[in-house]
Amino acid sequence: MAVVPCALAALAGCGSSGGHTTSTVVVTNTGAGAPAGLQLQQQFREVVKKVSPEVVQIQTNSGLGSGVVFDGKGDIVTNAHVVTGAQTLSITLSNGAQHPAAIVGIYPQNDIAVVRVSGTKPRPAAFADSSRTQVGDIVMAIGNPLGLRSSVTQGIVSSAGRTVSEGNGVVLPSAIQTSAEINPGNSGGALVNIEGAVIGIPTLAAIDPQLGEAQAPGIGFAIPSNTAKNFATKLIATGTVARTGRAYLGVVITTILLGGVLVESVQPGGPAAKAGIKPGYVIVSVAGKQTPSTDVLSSVLATLRPGQTVPVQVLSPGGQTSTVQVTLGSQPGR
Repeated sequence: MAVVPCALAALAGCGSSGGHTTSTVVVTNTGAGAPAGLQLQQQFREVVKKVSPEVVQIQTNSGLGSGVVFDGKGDIVTNAHVVTGAQTLSITLSNGAQHPAAIVGIYPQNDIAVVRVSGTKPRPAAFADSSRTQVGDIVMAIGNPLGLRSSVTQGIVSSAGRTVSEGNGVVLPSAIQTSAEINPGNSGGALVNIEGAVIGIPTLAAIDPQLGEAQAPGIGFAIPSNTAKNFATKLIATGTVARTGRAYLGVVITTILLGGVLVESVQPGGPAAKAGIKPGYVIVSVAGKQTPSTDVLSSVLATLRPGQTVPVQVLSPGGQTSTVQVTLGSQPGR
């Protein structure tokens, strides 16, 4: 990738038609009496200075990503898709120092993983209460997009509580949507508020089918910090997530060619089996919402809770449509 200086011409001094003039503005007052814009600019600088050492680059044998220092033991939280399948792991700190690392645990269902760096204990980041995040909050995404270490983009919280599908059955409930650019390599980094506390872990950008599946500018998503803390703590303690709090049907499914979710197998004694759903059935809708694909079904389940009883419309192999009541279970951990 070529890095080209942008808009440098705009910095040249421009005068009247009689010629060019230049001027130098020296600003020294950024305290309480300074203009609001300068105070905000100084706040941005302080946040970047504080948070950048708390965000690392993660390099595997298959690619690059980012991570956030979680605790004083060298544990780093990142996305599962950054490290899944990695045979080698290397951590690069903001000062350029490199250290080996190992995977502590991975929870792919919510795209969370923890790795532990060796030979150093970088300063952990502060994690905010993401439930207090509001639309319009100023945020910055700090990570390593395209291998550019300690890169920063800025925006606002565009929405909260989004249910976002990553594909392959991975669904993020209650994701934070942000206008801060989330580029390849930002995954696993830090989405921070104006106080420099982590409110989310950036994980993906929206794709626009009308732009040939290109990235939709200004629409990125992050896993809320409360979710990241919950799963990271469990992974550090045991290497697994035993209790997920996610709704579960107890079926193995696949999307069929003409649309619909085919039940390939049913967990014995699971929620679907107890309701009479059998292999070969097609799940048409859950809780009144159409389920034309496995990703849509996963997204619907992400909005429900274990123990909730919902109607599930199914189509039998003989072509008969019926509706059964299913009491949802809890998705097994990993």
